Amino acid sequence: MSHPGVRATDITKKFASAVKTLAPGQLIKDDHFTLFESVAALEIMDRKMDSGALAEGESLEEEYDVSRDLLPDEILGIIDQLLCLEMAWHLGYPLSQTLFTSIYIESLMNPRPDSIDEAEFIRDPQAREKQPKLLFVLRAYCLGLIKACCFVNELVKDELYYEEEDFVTNTYDRDLLLDIPVNCVNNILQQARSDLRAASNEVAKDISTALDLRLELRIAFLRAIDLSGLRKSNPDSLKMPWVQMKGLLEHIKKQHSLGKPVPEAFSTKLQRRLASTMPPRPMVQPSFEESYEHFKRLFQDGVDIMDILKYSEPQSLLARKPQPLVYIRTLLQNLLFREMVVLGNYSIRQILDHDLSIVVMPCAPQIDSSYDGIEVPTDPRHQVAAQMEIFRQRVAECYLDIFRIFCQNRCRVRRTLCHSIQEWDMLQVDAEEVDQLLQVALDEKPLTTDRGSIGFSLPLSSWAYLYKLRQMEWIVQLGFELEVYQTDELAGMYWYLNYLAKTRAQHGDRIKSFTMRSLDEARYGLGNNGKSDQELPQYTAAKEREYMTSLSYLRITMLDAACTWEFADGLCCLYAALQRLKLVVPPKRPYSTDTMRYDLRMKPFRSIALPQLPTFDEFTRATLQPETPTPELLKYAESAVGGAKKGYEALSKMSDTQSFSVNAHDRWVRNIRDCLKATIAAGVAVSTLQKALERAEANKEEGVSQLKLKVDMPAPGKGYHDWWIVPKLVPVA
Repeated sequence: MSHPGVRATDITKKFASAVKTLAPGQLIKDDHFTLFESVAALEIMDRKMDSGALAEGESLEEEYDVSRDLLPDEILGIIDQLLCLEMAWHLGYPLSQTLFTSIYIESLMNPRPDSIDEAEFIRDPQAREKQPKLLFVLRAYCLGLIKACCFVNELVKDELYYEEEDFVTNTYDRDLLLDIPVNCVNNILQQARSDLRAASNEVAKDISTALDLRLELRIAFLRAIDLSGLRKSNPDSLKMPWVQMKGLLEHIKKQHSLGKPVPEAFSTKLQRRLASTMPPRPMVQPSFEESYEHFKRLFQDGVDIMDILKYSEPQSLLARKPQPLVYIRTLLQNLLFREMVVLGNYSIRQILDHDLSIVVMPCAPQIDSSYDGIEVPTDPRHQVAAQMEIFRQRVAECYLDIFRIFCQNRCRVRRTLCHSIQEWDMLQVDAEEVDQLLQVALDEKPLTTDRGSIGFSLPLSSWAYLYKLRQMEWIVQLGFELEVYQTDELAGMYWYLNYLAKTRAQHGDRIKSFTMRSLDEARYGLGNNGKSDQELPQYTAAKEREYMTSLSYLRITMLDAACTWEFADGLCCLYAALQRLKLVVPPKRPYSTDTMRYDLRMKPFRSIALPQLPTFDEFTRATLQPETPTPELLKYAESAVGGAKKGYEALSKMSDTQSFSVNAHDRWVRNIRDCLKATIAAGVAVSTLQKALERAEANKEEGVSQLKLKVDMPAPGKGYHDWWIVPKLVPVA
């Protein structure tokens, strides 16, 4: 450092010598040298921390000239690079590392334009007259891009998402043209298309077509976002911009090679101008091929998501697996819950009562809306209506939260469900109190069958219990999908999944018993006392349909639960056999015990009253089955997997109404077929192990090496199904 009045002294040797006098772990602190100063000292001149650090000969400001003359193929190259940066932002990277590295984007937004006319690359009107002729195309595209980002950003902020984990909404003191009307931006885009056609003689036809299609893409994107707010419109009309973008994207992919990249039009130096406390970070830009795949999926999701407005019944809403891009997930939340109106047309009560009628109470007086008009407090109908309103108020938030939870990323879905089941456990208790009051008001009699007395129906608490069981199964299944469990823990967790699914099937059977009693009473005019009751409402075709819908739902619920418990049981036996034969070897865990791991895995379920959590001894004995010889264990696994295979085959043949997957049937069938493939693979694994064991027994051989097999576990996302982890048994020499 050389400057008049500054005298620099090299203290390196003195400092090194002084340090040697310190004992290990000893610290020396100057009371006047604060934490802020120490961090600043670390940041200064460190290019990873200090945004002002410059290399030799480097300037502080970006020297790229936005008024420079650009060739048509260079404009195309810049637009395609902006497309990649836009997708990087959708994938969760901040604007500072993506779109805000564009010098053209920065020049449009800074200084902030008060009107569309001020949103120019060159703010000086005189200099603007000399700008390149085709720059209007890039300006229009950038304005459409910024406005689309503004809409997406505002939508995401209005819904439930996780900052930094899902999406970064920070705009770094840039307003993304928030106050400029969208119709002004659309006018600029349309005018740019017209001017581009007028200048067709100056631009090669293929380049001109490519630029025009990209402007059309921006118009369609803005149109899609604008129409998504019209929830009461025909869903097919809301799909049109998304369908249009899908078609445009295919042409854009073919034209990409026509563009010429202009890397100097993008710079991380622009981060110095942003209102941010973060150190400089490198630009994030996916390849065009990767961006194309993500956009293709985004546009298809946009088409599919509009089908949710074709409401049929609540269970079909749960047949959808949430999508990875946060924009689609927040758009789904917006369509579902905006202004507390479900799907733009339905009250929460309508959806809730419809669900209750399907699951536990077809044609039940508890959800008869005519009871709301009875004002006499002593009238049982008034008491029923009052108690049901108390129940609805208690359950509404928990019920809607299930749909909201599934609009999150998969990790958050599992984590939030762990909290949700605690709430549903308390809800079940509250619902049972309401049930007891209602059974008095309705003079309900207990149900007695050939197998003995089942008791009272308790429909509301039964409904809550069924939803709680489903959520508990989802938690365990997501644990397999997210690799929460290690290989040697799979046997135990599949046994617990089998335990939950079997409980759900038994509970479904209980609900069906009461539904059948209600159906008989309605069909044959029998009251609770089994005698003819002339005052019972007439049995109609509409009531018949409602009962048949409820029975269809219970049928598929019990079949799905049976498939889950059979397949989980088969995999539990398979993994238990693999552990016995030392083909799956637990890793060394010096700081862990089986009991501690059991407590950790069962922590989400420990406070749940029903179903009761098995003790560690019960869990261990049920998982390892020490009394059962290995050949019998594999024979049982073969039978269980075979049963699951037949169940999934039956499920795969069901229609959308039978499977309660209306408007999501393709995805539902795809999921069932993946499960079916997993059962086939599991059957092959069991058969392979059985044959190897028979050979070893025939030759009187013992030990792992004599089985001549090794276990290959599927890589994450590479198996037949995300939560059915089927091992592959490979012969070895």
